[in-house]
Amino acid sequence: MARPGELGEGERERWRALRAAAETPRNPFMEPEFTEAVGLVRPRARVAVVYEGLEPVGFLPHERGPLGQGRAIGLGVSDAQGAILRPGLHLDTGQLLRACALSSFAFDNLEAGQRLFVRYAAEEHATYVIDVEKGYETYESVLRAQSPKFLKTTLAKERRLGRQVGDLRFVFDERDPVALRTLMGWKSAQYRRTGRRDRFAREWITRLVGRLAWTRAPECSGTLSVLYAGQRPLAAHFGLRSASVLACWFPAYDSEFAKYSPGLVLHLRMAEAAAAEGIGMLDLGRGAAEYKEALRTGELPVYEGAVTRPGAGAALHWLSREPARRAHSFVRARPRLASLAARTLKGAARLRRT
Repeated sequence: MARPGELGEGERERWRALRAAAETPRNPFMEPEFTEAVGLVRPRARVAVVYEGLEPVGFLPHERGPLGQGRAIGLGVSDAQGAILRPGLHLDTGQLLRACALSSFAFDNLEAGQRLFVRYAAEEHATYVIDVEKGYETYESVLRAQSPKFLKTTLAKERRLGRQVGDLRFVFDERDPVALRTLMGWKSAQYRRTGRRDRFAREWITRLVGRLAWTRAPECSGTLSVLYAGQRPLAAHFGLRSASVLACWFPAYDSEFAKYSPGLVLHLRMAEAAAAEGIGMLDLGRGAAEYKEALRTGELPVYEGAVTRPGAGAALHWLSREPARRAHSFVRARPRLASLAARTLKGAARLRRT
């Protein structure tokens, strides 16, 4: 067991090699750099290292809470979770948890192919993806076939935005810290406007994003993309990218220009730039949203649940997470109820602002 920052370079290289050998997309949330960044802002972050002889053959990044309650590293913000294991390696889940002194291990975005944990999943969700493997032009032709009105309308708004607001300029990898702070301000306002918990009100998330913004590694690089009209930012997105996947994380826009749909324009330009960089997939993340439905070309499964060992820690996990998870699942499965809940959240947010 080690803190993320205590791993040696040989262990980190082995971690990267195991990820390269995996059959799943190379999501940057599963790379050692993300775990190390979490370790700098979350003191309970740990990495279990599984050895065969002198060779590391597996890693389990996690966070350890009271009574040994374990959770996937960065749970709540990480969009891909699980163990990093040598292909074909068979482990006993209970023994692994005991070795980590964990009574439970919770996950909410377990990636497909995680045979060690997927049988303990309580729910399967879809994460929406954009395939640009064959280039942006091919992606645009797919949109033209499946969502012709959406594409035509968005491109028209982009042209009108340029005429009425100012010449448009897109930067795929912006390094200006002012632009990142602007994005965080927009996102916080969006959370409050829609009645949702403001993630950037939590210091550890703000610090984590700040650290990842300067992370530059081949398979985990912080990427801030900004759509400008002249010098004025209209929409921005911060996420992580590997050589093959852009993990979309925090998109937002200036609500003053909402009628132009600058967020949709931004995503089209991100897809174009990602394809030019050789990235084959944009992962829009779990959770239904109109813009995801319009942009996506497919979906991948992710899983939510927990594996537990008998004891007080497992009981505490159930009491602290299961009732809320089941309530959320009940609402999500009923579109009319979900729509009512969303309207109620927005109404409550308006009341708080008055």
